[in-house]
Amino acid sequence: MRGTVAAMSEQAPAPGGLALVESLVNTLDIEAGADALDTAEGRARLGVTEAELPQARELRESLRAALLAHAGHPPHRAVTPLGELLARAPLYVAVDPADGTARLAAVDDGPLLARVALAVAEAAGRGTWTRLKACEAPACHWAYYDRSPAGRRRWCSMSVCGARAKMRRYRAKQP
Repeated sequence: MRGTVAAMSEQAPAPGGLALVESLVNTLDIEAGADALDTAEGRARLGVTEAELPQARELRESLRAALLAHAGHPPHRAVTPLGELLARAPLYVAVDPADGTARLAAVDDGPLLARVALAVAEAAGRGTWTRLKACEAPACHWAYYDRSPAGRRRWCSMSVCGARAKMRRYRAKQP
C-alpha cells in the first residue's frame, strides 16, 4: 500500500455523510493506478453494482474536481460538473406529520447518486462541505477532511505528500 493511503487510514474519516463522499473519491489510488471499484468488495462497500460503475466513476471524478476547487486548485481533467450530476438525484422534502419537521430525503435510498446528494446537501447546510478537499499533489488528489483551524491544509498527509512537495521545492533551489 502506498504511503498516502497508509497515512490517510490513520486519520479519522470525514464527519457525517461526507465520509461516504470521501470513501468514494478515495476508491482510486492515482499513483498506483488501483481502483477499488474494480473489485466486488470495493463495490460492495459503497453499494454499487457493476451496472452502476460508469456512473459511479463519473460521480467520483466530478466530486474530486469539486474537492480540488475547495482547496483552490483547478480540476484535474474535464469532468461533468458536479451540480449537473446532483441535479439528477431523486430527492424530495419529507415532512413529519407529527411535529412538522422537514428534511431532505432520497426517493430510493439505494442509488449512490442519491446518497451522495444527501451527504452534500447536509454538509452544505452545516457549513462543512468546503472542508472536504483533495490533496494538491498531482499524483495523489486523495480526499481528506480539513480539520485545521484556518482551513488551509494543502495535502492529505504532511508526512507523505507535504514532505515530498517541500523536498522538491528544496531541491529546486539547490545549485
